[in-house]
Amino acid sequence: MRMRKKWWALPELKESPIFRYRPMENKGKWHEDFGNDNPIYLELGSGMGSFINYLKNTFKNKNFVGIDMEEGCLVYAKRMLEEEDASNVRLVLADIRNVDEYFQENEVEEIYINFPNPWPKNKQHKRRLTYPDQLKMYKKVLKSDGTIRLKTDDQGLYESSLKYFESEGFEIIFKTDDLAVDEFQDDFISEYENKWRSQDVKIKAILVRNVK
Repeated sequence: MRMRKKWWALPELKESPIFRYRPMENKGKWHEDFGNDNPIYLELGSGMGSFINYLKNTFKNKNFVGIDMEEGCLVYAKRMLEEEDASNVRLVLADIRNVDEYFQENEVEEIYINFPNPWPKNKQHKRRLTYPDQLKMYKKVLKSDGTIRLKTDDQGLYESSLKYFESEGFEIIFKTDDLAVDEFQDDFISEYENKWRSQDVKIKAILVRNVK
């Protein structure tokens, strides 16, 4: 379900020092933007920011870029992130399906995809964030041996994603259709995930390595 349009959200985002409205201008220049050479980690679909907020507070020696298509969500992520030092995080309002327009080859260390829309109907599969067309783009921007982490509550997306990753030459390092709490290294259990766990819905997870 799409959020109701918040006309004030984009102007507020544009006032923030951590927001990047034209990410294509940062292509190949993200380290310059952050002012350091720390590795860059990318979250696709940052929503209201709980996961990327955990990352930026926990790993100060890493840089994080969160992308989302909904300014109504991203503005709340911005507010949360700015409650503490946000020098190692940037937010982007953009179409995730064009990620290779925002990052150059080998610019990203790791990609996080947390509970994306599973697009369950066959005619919708091309919209999945793990669909082969997307994975081809991720391979470009990821470093050699860079990684992708996927978490989902949807069995169909989990099973299909395993096939997608294999078809595009990613090495599967870890997979499970029943993820235990604290089993995924450096993980964060969001309110969304807790909701599904409380209903005895199994959480699925995949970790893959980019092989070039």
